Amino acid sequence: MISHDEETPLLHSERHGKKKATPLPWFQFSITLFLQLAEPLTSQVIYPFMPELIRDLGVTHGNESQVGYYVGMMQSIFFLTQACTVLHWSSISDRVGRKPVILTGLFGLSVSMYCFGLSRTFWGLVLSRSLNGALNGNIGVIKSMMAEMTDETNISKAYAYMPIAWSTGGTLGPIIGGSLSRPAERFPHIFGDNDFLKKYPYFLPCAVPATFSAIAWLVTFLFLKETLPSPIPVSQLLKVRKGKANLALQNVVGSQNLSITETTVVTGKDRHESPVSFRELLTPRVLIAAANYAFLSLVDIAFRAIQPLFLSTPIHLGGLGLPPSTIGKILSVFGVLNGMFQVFFFAGIHDRWGSKKVFTAGIASALPAFACFPAINYLARVSGYSNALWALVGFQIVISIGLSLSYGAIFIFISAASPNRASLGATNGLSQTTVSLMRAIGPAMANSLFSFSIEKGFLGGHLVYYIHLILVCIALGVASLLPRHIWTT
Repeated sequence: MISHDEETPLLHSERHGKKKATPLPWFQFSITLFLQLAEPLTSQVIYPFMPELIRDLGVTHGNESQVGYYVGMMQSIFFLTQACTVLHWSSISDRVGRKPVILTGLFGLSVSMYCFGLSRTFWGLVLSRSLNGALNGNIGVIKSMMAEMTDETNISKAYAYMPIAWSTGGTLGPIIGGSLSRPAERFPHIFGDNDFLKKYPYFLPCAVPATFSAIAWLVTFLFLKETLPSPIPVSQLLKVRKGKANLALQNVVGSQNLSITETTVVTGKDRHESPVSFRELLTPRVLIAAANYAFLSLVDIAFRAIQPLFLSTPIHLGGLGLPPSTIGKILSVFGVLNGMFQVFFFAGIHDRWGSKKVFTAGIASALPAFACFPAINYLARVSGYSNALWALVGFQIVISIGLSLSYGAIFIFISAASPNRASLGATNGLSQTTVSLMRAIGPAMANSLFSFSIEKGFLGGHLVYYIHLILVCIALGVASLLPRHIWTT
């Protein structure tokens, strides 16, 4: 039985009976899920071939232990540039609407991925990834849109479906990246005479998510409905001058006779409010929720960054020595299992145990997940690619699903922490900014530590895993700051 102080959003609105859930607007909701697929596709597609691409560019001059540094840098650049702009995009979406910002983000994803596939230098890759991150503010905006489509009776159900996009992207991305890289060499009977793909061996896997983003842009333009009530037209917003920004904005709102009904995610009470200032946004609730989201992302991105590098690193150096195609299959298995588990079990687990317990348990699952890396390498050294080794690889994949459970839980905390409904975009934007910073640090830190551990041989080359186990313990400490029940006022 769930006590009152651990009630979930589905239960707190009626202490003595469960309120009937409001049906989700399935057509519009399905479109948002479809749009979310663009980002995991573009991010995950490069993971299987990124170590090989770095080797091909020759920036390491044949030093295998240096590959991790450059792979980590490439993975971090996207999130670093995103951190610089995501709050800006989210704040804009609170005024001009969600749809224009989403269209801009999809355009940026498409163009940057085409550029990435055409890059033949390391700095070309850096520029493409930077453009990818800077123009993409869709993560926080889409979450705001989903929250505006739901209420306290169906929000956990909505967030249970949210991982579908990420799991599908996590499944298809590695398969695309691992299967379509170097197509002229791998499929000579089909692409053997294609000089373009010989010159740009990684263009084809990049072109797939780039084209998908272009299709998603078209779907958004034609079918997605704006969820922000009475957004301020861009043409009027552009008239705002620096010295009279607040006054001009008030005039615009007054001229439109704007009346925005705020429905607080947790309580469902109607209010008439406008977005709060940045200073007013920094409440203890928002900061605690954002900090937990940030540490969850740091732990998760560190694990996801190390995993493909570990799988591609030769066994004698501490890895598993697998080719990109096999790495893609392993990563895709996680995507399939994670998606199925989230859809069929998250809502039930969340309703039974509450947001804080689900979040904390998910963070704790990273402890055995990180501990599996040295154990897998040990089995590979002792018995090669044995059944016991593949069983342990499978166990690591399954246990890491717990981290994904934590995302649904913390999204509910973030939505509840918003000062009002009009500030939902800014709240998600602030949270996403901290997350992007952590995700910028995470891959570079994790892969650099991986390379450093191999190069120096500290703790048998396993120093990187000890440090990350300590990081997980710190994240658990931050999780203890969350309240035992969702904020209701």
